[in-house]
Amino acid sequence: MRGLQDKVAIVAGAAPGSIGGATVIRLAQEGMKVIAADLNEAAALAVVDEIKAAGGHAAARGFDISVEASYEALINFTVKHFGGLDALFNVAADLSAQNIGRDSNAMSVPLEVWQHTIDVTLTGYMYGIRHALPHMIERGAGAIVNTSSSSVWLGEADHVAYQAAKSGLIGLTRHTATVGGKHGVRCNLVAPGIVLTRTALRTTSEEFRANALGSVRSPRLGVPEDIAAMVAFLFSEDGAYVNGQTILVDGGANLT
Repeated sequence: MRGLQDKVAIVAGAAPGSIGGATVIRLAQEGMKVIAADLNEAAALAVVDEIKAAGGHAAARGFDISVEASYEALINFTVKHFGGLDALFNVAADLSAQNIGRDSNAMSVPLEVWQHTIDVTLTGYMYGIRHALPHMIERGAGAIVNTSSSSVWLGEADHVAYQAAKSGLIGLTRHTATVGGKHGVRCNLVAPGIVLTRTALRTTSEEFRANALGSVRSPRLGVPEDIAAMVAFLFSEDGAYVNGQTILVDGGANLT
């Protein structure tokens, strides 16, 4: 991709085998200097060690996306460590059994699950934008990518909090594109479909994956590297005229 060499990026949610982890690796391969940030700092460090072993430039940072001061500290650390900030990928989500496993429907979802999901997946993304955008506006350039989900278009019968938070990102992304656009800062939204992350491979059956394959217009299901490639494009000069858009990366499952 053009224009990524020596640029600085944060990937907020960067565990090994995840979309974020794959994106850190892809951006480093493109020549970017990357901060791998995750609630589990040891997990982020494992990704960084892989990048450094291949000769790339990266650093790990632990943070809690649901705490504004923690996200602000992450932004400030990045600017100090690498001298600036050019790109931000918000991808963190709490997909633990105690959270999304209890995310049912509007009639029964526990309010603490609802609030925590909104805190992490919507308000947390706003925290990153709030503290990254001023640095990018000052530089006169930058790119932000948020992560939604194709489930927003499917209207699933469960996971109401997750769908609500991911839907809210459409408005947040368009708002950010408007605020930043004339200053050279773009903001877009990627919406993955079924992606065979390390967690997905561990928690789903062969039968589930076979049934899922029948729902996509593709000969295979998605892998984290598919999303990483789209993020790299949106960060690059090749994506310079793409702003405020929602891009489904789902193998054609949703034709909207």
